[in-house]
Amino acid sequence: MAEELRIDVSLPPGLHFLSAFLSMEPADSLLSIARDLGRGLVTEAVQKFIWDHCITKAQEMNHFHVPYLKNFLKKLISEVELSQAEVLDEFYELYAHYMVSWKDENLRKESAKISKFVSFLFPDGSLSCQNFGKFVVPIQCSLNMLEGDTGCSIWPSSLYLSELILSFPDIFSTRECFEVGSGVGLVGICLAHVKASKIVLSDGDPSTLANMKVNLELNGLCCLSSPTATSERTNECTQTVECIHLPWESTSETELQAFAPHIVLGADVIYDPICLPDLVRVLSILLRPKQIGSSTHSFPVTEHVDDQRNDGSRGFKTSRDHPIAYIASVIRNIDTFNRFLSLVEQANLSMCDVTDELKPMNLLPYMYTYNRSSIRLFTLKFK
Repeated sequence: MAEELRIDVSLPPGLHFLSAFLSMEPADSLLSIARDLGRGLVTEAVQKFIWDHCITKAQEMNHFHVPYLKNFLKKLISEVELSQAEVLDEFYELYAHYMVSWKDENLRKESAKISKFVSFLFPDGSLSCQNFGKFVVPIQCSLNMLEGDTGCSIWPSSLYLSELILSFPDIFSTRECFEVGSGVGLVGICLAHVKASKIVLSDGDPSTLANMKVNLELNGLCCLSSPTATSERTNECTQTVECIHLPWESTSETELQAFAPHIVLGADVIYDPICLPDLVRVLSILLRPKQIGSSTHSFPVTEHVDDQRNDGSRGFKTSRDHPIAYIASVIRNIDTFNRFLSLVEQANLSMCDVTDELKPMNLLPYMYTYNRSSIRLFTLKFK
């Protein structure tokens, strides 16, 4: 009789598999974790765990994308059969149901938007404690990144900035933060989680902005389109986030000067050489040192500097008079990046690579497709 293996869904690798499944990691990544669960094989106990804790749960939550699940089932069945083990009848039955009921034309009709659950996993104290906390973020995003729907996709650097915020909450808590190119809103949701005092999210694409608002509501946040706007759902929300349409090329200096954030953030915004001059102009205006008594956009003029933190962020000061930007980016084209460096220099901004100084915890250990080592973290401020 096969050895019964007890799998705890609250601890790795069971926790990692569930998190990877709900975040819709590729089937090959899921199978890799499944092998870890079964000590090298996708055993009967592992299959039961997958059925009971992942597939059944996803169906109960009405959270499953049929093409994704169909592909995973196909690869899972093949993996088990190749090992000459027995496949659970439930897997065969569900896969057969999809084969009959969901032809290719039905799959193509599936919504281009999908819902993922991004789980940030961090130990309570240390790994030896075996107590894991998690912060789960539901996100509606796009399947069509290659078809131009980039703003509704989860980019690697937004994951990195999110890990940074959750790893060093003292940098961002009680600070007023402004993000350029906010995309799905993941960074803003993490800022709300660490209690940033003011959050402004922005994007130049109206459809991206609409999707962002959906994600904020999914996470119990209210999105206001202007500082004077009110929402009927405000009392139901844990925090209010301001969402603005901000085309870099047409936003006026006066509009930008109305904001006075302590911190500006940007994830994977250094990608299009045509947009770089407008991006640097926006950043330089937002980072311009503010004079005490100057007019601001719903932010009280108070200086907040704290250099006595114990979370590894010592030395990273922020204040109203000396705003700072955190820009996370994958350097995909060195010529584009060098162009950005040149424009930053012309704008009298100082740019520093702090990747090695300010390393976030690895809060997404189950995301095998997320290559943290490819991302650089930069600070920007006036010289």
